[in-house]
Amino acid sequence: MRRILITGSNGLLGQKLVHLLRGRTDVELLATSSGHNRISDQDGYSYRSLDVTSPIQVHETLLEFNPTVVIHTAALTLVDLCETEKEKCHALNVDAVQYILDACQEVDAHLIHVSTDFVFNGEEGPYREEDTPDPLSEYARSKYEAERLIQQSGYKKWSIARTIIVYGYCENMSRSNIVLWARETLKNGGPMTIVDDQFRAPTLAEDLAMGCWLIAEKGALGIYHLSGPETMSVIDMVRRIARYYDFSEEHISPTDSDSLGQAAKRPPRTGFILDKSRRVLGYTPHTLEEGLALIDVQLPL
Repeated sequence: MRRILITGSNGLLGQKLVHLLRGRTDVELLATSSGHNRISDQDGYSYRSLDVTSPIQVHETLLEFNPTVVIHTAALTLVDLCETEKEKCHALNVDAVQYILDACQEVDAHLIHVSTDFVFNGEEGPYREEDTPDPLSEYARSKYEAERLIQQSGYKKWSIARTIIVYGYCENMSRSNIVLWARETLKNGGPMTIVDDQFRAPTLAEDLAMGCWLIAEKGALGIYHLSGPETMSVIDMVRRIARYYDFSEEHISPTDSDSLGQAAKRPPRTGFILDKSRRVLGYTPHTLEEGLALIDVQLPL
């Protein structure tokens, strides 16, 4: 019986993990997040409010539940906000990881920490797990600092799951994602100005959740890249969404990253080489169109 604790369970990835793992006969699941539980179906698992920036709450929660696995999804992922709110970014993305790592060591739990493609500078993507990070923004630096905290801690039972542009649909979403935003804007015929010089591998939230579970199930240690199987420009992603739904592409206009004037610098080309995750974990991610088909079933009428 695995005792799995999830942080950030109200988020997109967190909700997908809860739906994947709840009710399993081989898993006892504790979902944790800030505030109340946003998932309407609350059978098959327990929920507890948790502020991951509080070392006391983290320590008490982990010691009380005594997990064998902790999947840490909670983070501040608003890249431009991290650039202007550096203390908040560090508290959520670095300090909280230290508290969770300390508690995991105390209870001997396998820590699975979710990280990002943004740890790379984007000059030589797609990337393998052993490639050298070179973060460009405050958000990216905070995520890389958390990775190094874990790697240099001396603790052995850890995994880092890096991912790219996670998309999908869940209940009571606190923020949208590029696929849902593009779908709605295209449906309404609104103008869209999209970067054509950034390349990513969009990741279906269900795939990332499955990848995290496979790491836990197999006790796979080290770094794993978990993303969608296809790297494409952001504007091509939006065009593919338009073609999937048979929406007009006439209002989609290209721009470059410099013209956006964003606070944080983005890596131009990431994407992952998934050979290790496919081989070790049996990871089999969906194409963008397959992901869209799954979302169609989930969206309310």
